[in-house]
Amino acid sequence: MKRLSQNLNSDYIEAMNRLRSRREPRTIVAYVESFDDVFFWSALLRPLETSELRFEVMLPSRTNLQKGKRCAMSNELGPSMIACVDADYDYIQQGATEESRDMLSNPYVFHTYAYAIENLQCYAPALHSVCVMATLNDRRIFDFRAFIAQYSRIVWPLFCWNAWAYYYKRHKTFPMTDFFQVVTLNKLDFYHPENTLEKLRRRINQRINRLYHSFPEGRSTYKPFVRKLQTLGLTPETTYLYMRGHDLFDGIVGPLLQSVCDALRRDREREIRQLAVHETQQQNELASYRHSVTPAAEMLRRHTLFTSCPLVHRIHQDLRSRLNLPPS
Repeated sequence: MKRLSQNLNSDYIEAMNRLRSRREPRTIVAYVESFDDVFFWSALLRPLETSELRFEVMLPSRTNLQKGKRCAMSNELGPSMIACVDADYDYIQQGATEESRDMLSNPYVFHTYAYAIENLQCYAPALHSVCVMATLNDRRIFDFRAFIAQYSRIVWPLFCWNAWAYYYKRHKTFPMTDFFQVVTLNKLDFYHPENTLEKLRRRINQRINRLYHSFPEGRSTYKPFVRKLQTLGLTPETTYLYMRGHDLFDGIVGPLLQSVCDALRRDREREIRQLAVHETQQQNELASYRHSVTPAAEMLRRHTLFTSCPLVHRIHQDLRSRLNLPPS
């Protein structure tokens, strides 16, 4: 016989809430896809908590190690048990696939709107602060916001082709791996990023010309599909939020952030060497500084500055309206 706690559903959680003291806050269980998602969604949900309400973020199964989007969505969800998942391409598919329909039709499934949590972790306006957190150096040697906006505008037409291919089930001819090979950045000189962006523009134009030959039907459906994406809130300047998350994190923003952080660390160490009055002080200060800094990738995964992103505000609005939460 199964224990009652193994048959968790929203009604069970609500019954447990009623058994608690009135002084204890009501609990809403939020199932997420993986261990990495626990911290992200906890930070996102925390601003919605009150003295009468708290969220408990956990993996979708208490009986095994099964994880993933499908597992999180397959639970008996309700007002006291929700699923918080990556949107992937399911948001822009708008019901064209079974998983997209399941995600969008269930009022207790909340998604990132962006492709994944990694995209929101790479939220451009937060990246300078991430550098400061990692290096303890507040010099602005690179304009992340301007660069990523320009990068996104260049990538936008090819991204729309990739999303079009998945919508019209032609993705085997133009998969995400091919898209990433074109839009990845190689040997970026962050002092002169225009050179890298110009090479990127040429690669993308060449690939788009090939796609028009590979998908002649796109001549009539591509532009209406682009307009559809724009009605969903996608814009050329925010393309980076909707491309595959780990490609963006590991292949584009992560290396860029690391390059900038390396330069900032060298700058700070050079300053210590110049200001130290003797060798012992220099070695002590360098050791103290190196002990205090943090790897850029780790800080990129652990910051919470993404909560200022408009997409997070949109998720908060969904949570408030569907769960009948008090306004901010």
